[in-house]
Amino acid sequence: MYQKELEIARKAASEAAEIIRTYRSDESFAIQLKRKNDLVTDADLASEKKIIEVIKSVFPKDQFLAEESNTYTELPNGRVWIIDPIDGTTNFSHGFAPYCVSIAFWEDGKPKVGLVLEVANDEWFWAVDGQGAYLGDERLSISEITIPSKALIATGFPYSQFELVDPYLQVLKNMMQKTHGIRRAGAASYDLCCVAAGRVEGFYEYGLNPWDIAAGMLIIQEAGGISTDWKGEQNQLFGKRIITGNSSICEFLQAEIKACFEEGNLSL
Repeated sequence: MYQKELEIARKAASEAAEIIRTYRSDESFAIQLKRKNDLVTDADLASEKKIIEVIKSVFPKDQFLAEESNTYTELPNGRVWIIDPIDGTTNFSHGFAPYCVSIAFWEDGKPKVGLVLEVANDEWFWAVDGQGAYLGDERLSISEITIPSKALIATGFPYSQFELVDPYLQVLKNMMQKTHGIRRAGAASYDLCCVAAGRVEGFYEYGLNPWDIAAGMLIIQEAGGISTDWKGEQNQLFGKRIITGNSSICEFLQAEIKACFEEGNLSL
């Protein structure tokens, strides 16, 4: 099932990537500021337009939750495509990889197809519900490392919502002391794929939106991992806070985040 949706997601991502590469090669794009440190470029807008156009040509009645044209505050019922035309726009604007096209297809509130194309290195991560997760033709599996001191952890830094910076920095300090290291790629969809591929053992971040994580959540799930919000509940899609990895690493991350936020009398 869902092979047609996967096929059209691939086509849409491929055509969007060509647009992105063209803009990047001649640096002809204009940059606008949506809010502090939150950019949108001509390439984002053109990529999103192409993705929706390609999908609509096959599935004209489907709904879309896309970064640059979204009006939803919750997941609509039925068939929904959740799209980030360029995840890592700041990276893209500086010519700094990674930057990704992320396309997810959800049906009745559940992820069915997830595809993340890291454009700069042409890495295709994808998954179909119940059929496994892949990088190209290679099946993915999350890391089996469960000891925090041996775990490499990915995160993202707040770029516009600074009210939680202090406890977040305390979490970061603890991660630096208790894990094998911290990495920050600048594109959450890519971070999730790195968890699925076993490149890192876990990932946490706040301030994310559905289009940042909707595809990667399925890719992690199909690679044998889990994702939750910071409370360990399933509110990560619209709750803006996510933890992913194997169960042991997720429990470790949740405990560390909870301790730091409780110390500051802040809610998770």
